[in-house]
Amino acid sequence: MDLGTVDNVLLPGSRSDLPPGRADTAVLAGGTWLFSEKQDHLSTLVDITALGWEPLTVTEAGLEIAATCTIETLARFDSQWPAAALFPRCAAALLASFKIWKTATVGGNIALALPAGAMISVTAALDGIGQVWSADGPEHDYDIAIDDLITGPHTNALRPGDVLRSIEIPRYALEARTAMRKLALSPLGRSAAVVIGRVDAGGQFVLTVSASTVRPFVLRFPALPTAGELDEALAETIGPEHWYDDPHGAPDWRRHISCIAAQQIREELS
Repeated sequence: MDLGTVDNVLLPGSRSDLPPGRADTAVLAGGTWLFSEKQDHLSTLVDITALGWEPLTVTEAGLEIAATCTIETLARFDSQWPAAALFPRCAAALLASFKIWKTATVGGNIALALPAGAMISVTAALDGIGQVWSADGPEHDYDIAIDDLITGPHTNALRPGDVLRSIEIPRYALEARTAMRKLALSPLGRSAAVVIGRVDAGGQFVLTVSASTVRPFVLRFPALPTAGELDEALAETIGPEHWYDDPHGAPDWRRHISCIAAQQIREELS
């Protein structure tokens, strides 16, 4: 869609070229959502792909995913880390064509903060940490866990002018055994629930519930819980107000299928 109110597109060559945050300015990465509907409040786009960030960087600590990394690049990442198998599976959960994969970015999907954002699901499940460039300058840059970055449907903790620079996935999470369930009203429908489980080398069990909830919820256990312990933790952590309600699924149904998926994952990873 043409954005008729936009009359200025900035191509920053460095961080110093980024403008202050304003209500009429939006950061552009892939733009697959930005250009999908009217944005009458915008007059300026800041295309951060011009900054030329390396999409994926393997480090001693794990994997750094640039915010501008395309979903296709992450989905096709060739790695021996067991948890890397989640990347193509979560990309497929986006209900997006291969053309969208080539353009949509990991950071854009996260910052958009839609409940069905599958890049939110996978990065939260792997203890992803967002590295944020602060609008107040480098000395105010900060790190934030992905499950804390997402605060609700279409809302996040970024302040005006803040830019999500990258997501760090720690090595211990990439080395973990994982299991995933994606559920929807139809085989190829938008995700109504995405539940991911992880068992770390030390035996810790981590369960992440997303898409069915207004934001991702990460539950942690020192060891694999019993069925009863898992049900109790889900009920205590995710309240009735946290289950998402839209045409793709009612809250009580989303809770039901998420809890079933959680138990299936517990059994698979036992």
